[in-house]
Amino acid sequence: MTAEKTDPGRWLRRHPGEPGAPRLVCLPHAGGGASSYQGWARELAPRVEVLAVRYPGREDRFEEPPAPSVEALADEIAAALPVSRERPLVLFGHSMGAAVAFEVARRIERDCPGGLARLCVSGRPAPHAAPPSAVHLLSDDAIVEDLRAMDGTSRDILDSADFRSLFLPGIRADYRLIETYRPDPGARISAPVSTFCGTDDPHVSPGEMLRWGEVTDGGLSSRVFSGGHFYLHERLSEVIGEVTGVLGLARRQDAPSA
Repeated sequence: MTAEKTDPGRWLRRHPGEPGAPRLVCLPHAGGGASSYQGWARELAPRVEVLAVRYPGREDRFEEPPAPSVEALADEIAAALPVSRERPLVLFGHSMGAAVAFEVARRIERDCPGGLARLCVSGRPAPHAAPPSAVHLLSDDAIVEDLRAMDGTSRDILDSADFRSLFLPGIRADYRLIETYRPDPGARISAPVSTFCGTDDPHVSPGEMLRWGEVTDGGLSSRVFSGGHFYLHERLSEVIGEVTGVLGLARRQDAPSA
């Protein structure tokens, strides 16, 4: 499928907002789906229009092959989004979703300058600063141990034979996707960036998140929460409160051209 033929309903789970409400696009982590942002939609809609991205290869797109690359995935997502200067989008991506969101942001700014209000990234080093990794080449046990270290999936599920047979292949594909991602040297965006991180994330420190400031001309804000890689599960109300503030800022910035 080419980006020109992208079907928005296939790629986006839309939670409608009030007329003129700010739009928040949520991009899931490796192995995650649009349903991981269901709680966000309950808290934010209809004050905010929430668009949760539906990756191929999981949930109601389980039978589809996974995306071949971060760049191809970003092409499809950017083509599906309702981008306009009148209602600029805010992107929020967690973990793998942060890298995908960065590539989506680049495409929005290329195709519709002014169509992006802010990029919010969580639990992932800046593209140019991510250390090399090849977990996708390791055994199933090694991948499960990496998932266990991030503490985002219960031990019972990780030890389940059904999990390994049904879902681990898709998670391995996501690991391959992010571990083979090579951003363009010098790639950057104009929109401001907000970073979010857990104090005890085993994959990125709060200090390392600050390097996202090196890929934006719009300035950087940073927020640290108590917790690990999936701090946003335990601190959901705090995270949503912070994102609500970001959306309010985006709306104020957009007010003169609305």
